[in-house]
Amino acid sequence: MTFPPEGSRELATAADTRAFGAELGSSLRAGDVVILDGPLGAGKTTFTQGLAQGLQVRGRVTSPTFVIAREHRSTVGGPGLIHLDAYRLLGEGSSGDPLGELDALDLDTGLDEAVVVAEWGGGLVEQISERYLLVQFDRETAVIRDPESEARIISWRWVD
Repeated sequence: MTFPPEGSRELATAADTRAFGAELGSSLRAGDVVILDGPLGAGKTTFTQGLAQGLQVRGRVTSPTFVIAREHRSTVGGPGLIHLDAYRLLGEGSSGDPLGELDALDLDTGLDEAVVVAEWGGGLVEQISERYLLVQFDRETAVIRDPESEARIISWRWVD
């Protein structure tokens, strides 16, 4: 079964978010670019941990905030994962050239050989790929209904 090109799911727990990420990750291919959009604490890194499981890559997935980018190699000969913080990559001191900034990271894997997951990726993605998967995280809706809720609503769609 192929993953639907767009949709939305409400996920009650972090474990549900990881499981959804794994399901999506198993459908991604080398050269795919995924942009994660949502506020701090919305579950972007948790989702990426699941995505890494689905891609079957090695290494612990943590927030890229302090390292800007982290590369994870495949354990099964599939695409690797490049997980980056586009906000920091293109932030203060940046040349303003996303491809140049990515090249300066000196990654071992080419962008066309990996799945690139960019947190805060608006402005970056349009310059590295004509097609990307936009994944949006909504924590507010569930918390308005129930202030104790840990749920998040994740919506996704391919953008050409």
